[in-house]
Amino acid sequence: MTLRGSGVPTVVLGSGERLLVGRAPATALPDGDPDAQLRYTTLALPRAAPHVSRVVGEIVVGDEVVRLRWRGSTEAQLSSLFDAPGGARRVTLTDGMAALLDEGENHVLLLRGRQTANGVYGDLVLVLDVGVPEAAADAQPAQPDADVDAAPTAPAPRLEPRTREWFVALALAEPWLSGADDYPRPPSNREIYERVRGWHGYAWNLDRPQRVDDAIRVVARMAFGPADDPFSTGSGRVQNVRFAVGRRAAETRLVTVDDLAEAELSASARKGLSGDSPTSAAHPK
Repeated sequence: MTLRGSGVPTVVLGSGERLLVGRAPATALPDGDPDAQLRYTTLALPRAAPHVSRVVGEIVVGDEVVRLRWRGSTEAQLSSLFDAPGGARRVTLTDGMAALLDEGENHVLLLRGRQTANGVYGDLVLVLDVGVPEAAADAQPAQPDADVDAAPTAPAPRLEPRTREWFVALALAEPWLSGADDYPRPPSNREIYERVRGWHGYAWNLDRPQRVDDAIRVVARMAFGPADDPFSTGSGRVQNVRFAVGRRAAETRLVTVDDLAEAELSASARKGLSGDSPTSAAHPK
């Protein structure tokens, strides 16, 4: 198996070998075990963002299969185009998940995993090529000089909870957070305004379409970063961009399932207090 990526040293592994990948993977080597570096290869990702886990993934190469176990606190996407059913697959990796890699190229997209400037992040793509390597000349040994005292993983950038932009992101990402991601279209300005008002009781100035658009632009910039901001690159129609921003907000955890549950609970409680639905506050669904 060969791992490569833009700005990432190429690593070649053979059967029976393991690779730890992350911001500072040497921290995961067993203490007091002099043979640990013989069993493991570590790959520290260059310019990894501070919210990237010290170990995001562990790759184990067997005689017949290659297994990736995700250990990162932030999500990633695994995609492949070879032996998967239907010819392709795309899987969101979360902490504790394991996946068998297909023969050929497998791409792992670490969302907002690379720091491009202070407070600015871009995606990091790792290519895991499963097969018989032509040569092992580019293989990298374990990294004995890696920083074993690396700083703890920082929290990923997030929107300030219960702000205007946070509620707008929640309205955009709701189909993915609720599992209804076959929703046929992104919400309109009016639908976003009504959802925010229903959750919060106060919707700032979102009754004005321009203010909805302004909030979506703020969410897009944080979700994609300035380099890939779909509004600045001018890719696609506005509705397609809005669809992409909602999905990306969910994928990068700008808003979460717990956030949606909290907003729905607050809405139910407000209805109960106002007398609209007294049972919904006592027994929120």
